[in-house]
Amino acid sequence: MGRPVYLDCDTGIDDSMAIAYLMAHPGVDLVGVGTVFGNIDAHRAARNTLDLLALGGHDHVPVAVGAEKLLAGAWPGGAAHVHGDNGIGGVDLPHCGREPVSSAADLLIRLAHEHEGDLRVLAIGPLTNLARAVDREPALPSLVESVVVMGGAAKSPGNVTPVAEANIFNDPQAAARVLDAGWPLTLVPLDLTLENTLEESDRAVLLGAAQPVPRAVGAMLDVYFSFYTGTYGRRCAALHDPLAAAIAAGGVTPTLAPAVQIVVDETDGPGRGQTICDLRGERVGYPAQPTARNRLVLEISAPFAPHLMEVLTSR
Repeated sequence: MGRPVYLDCDTGIDDSMAIAYLMAHPGVDLVGVGTVFGNIDAHRAARNTLDLLALGGHDHVPVAVGAEKLLAGAWPGGAAHVHGDNGIGGVDLPHCGREPVSSAADLLIRLAHEHEGDLRVLAIGPLTNLARAVDREPALPSLVESVVVMGGAAKSPGNVTPVAEANIFNDPQAAARVLDAGWPLTLVPLDLTLENTLEESDRAVLLGAAQPVPRAVGAMLDVYFSFYTGTYGRRCAALHDPLAAAIAAGGVTPTLAPAVQIVVDETDGPGRGQTICDLRGERVGYPAQPTARNRLVLEISAPFAPHLMEVLTSR
């Protein structure tokens, strides 16, 4: 058996790539998925997740619906302009007939107890479910092996405001709670994910794959590539969530991931959702910050896309 992984997601297109990666990676045992508002509402995210898991032969994995709104406020709506009206680029996956359970926070707590000391938690949406789980089970940070979060921006501009990344911006109070919880947490920010892209040549390979999951992902990417034309000046896409999944799975090795102080701006001003990272030691090799709890991945050993394509088309 591979490493037990719990995934928390808001299943849009790059979340789907992450799920496809986790299903295909031989070192991963995906033991549960929780969904949260973000790219799409939590119930639609669960539907997308259930159908994609079934398409990949993983319809045994429990899926739980989680938070529909912020810890302190209403959900402002999804990102149809990025992910399409159904969250997965308008692609209609075969309906598997299975329904989700409730709730994501309870599922995470149960799995952490069942896999005490071994569970890897991967969060690629807003962090509301994780924050709720910590509130319900204060011992949770000591029960899991590690937490990997796709979110934030250190020196990079944000992607929803000049300073804020979407997952953190969508519930900054939850993000602050999770980053302060004291578990071994690694943040995978825009600084890294925007530097790794999937290209049209890669999408063509996915569309021509023998397996149904990479073909479905290739179809979803049409909408995603169109959106990212405004960012890169060409049809391609950033690899946010799958890169975090690969780090959580051990498929990608961070080569620069200093432990630094990270503070989330929880205000309602122009800095809302900013991850303020103390990088003042970068020119002297990031000396230890004695009270720093979280690691920030800034570099990996090689470009990510070739590894992602190898894993997605390996079965």
